[in-house]
Amino acid sequence: MTRARSAPLILVRRDGLVVERDPARPSGRLLRQHEMDASYIDLADARHLEFDYLRWMRIVLGAARARRVLHVGGGACALPRALAAADPGGRQEVCEVDAEVLALAREHLGLRRAPGLRVRRAEGGAFVAAQPDRAWDAIVIDAFRGAVVPPELVTVEALGDAARVAPLALVNVVDNRAAHVVRAVAAGLIKVYPRAWALGGRAGNTVLVGATTGLDLARIAAAVAADPSPARLVEPAELVRMVGRA
Repeated sequence: MTRARSAPLILVRRDGLVVERDPARPSGRLLRQHEMDASYIDLADARHLEFDYLRWMRIVLGAARARRVLHVGGGACALPRALAAADPGGRQEVCEVDAEVLALAREHLGLRRAPGLRVRRAEGGAFVAAQPDRAWDAIVIDAFRGAVVPPELVTVEALGDAARVAPLALVNVVDNRAAHVVRAVAAGLIKVYPRAWALGGRAGNTVLVGATTGLDLARIAAAVAADPSPARLVEPAELVRMVGRA
């Protein structure tokens, strides 16, 4: 996602990756990847989530009481770090395939060892496929190749592995108004999970959710609507209609 910035201080530029200091928040650090905002961390407050879709995800994970969460895609690991800071006794494990991203996160974005947090360099799809049944409470897929979720992470087979491994999956998607990618990923989740629904704003990120158990969608809808960047919850029946023949 893109946020308004004024005269940021560039701390490092390396192979399409840029780390900036946020002029509006001195302890804030933004990671940009190929001209896109990829991750944001507050060095003074790991619980702060600058990106709206991460706050929406945190609301869903909290509603599900998910304490063992496998994150596919890391960047600065903002969401897993926020969850680990709030619940050091939980388990946040991150798979990040890009060694350069991990190096920048450790050198400039404050990524350190912390209770309840483990970060590994690994290809997320293969790691999920190798997990035992019900090894996790939730899987979060927040990985991009350019501006698109890597297709191999959201095939029906890959999402089937996610459904076997965790009763809850959240996928972050960036799409245009045509929503072809949103509908395609939603179609996969509908095939492998009994219930699927979505959270989104008027533009930008859409969080697609698949679940094997019922969550209080009314409560989640109220919480995300009260966010500084409000989201609308697309109910399961509406999402099925939206998917159509995707």
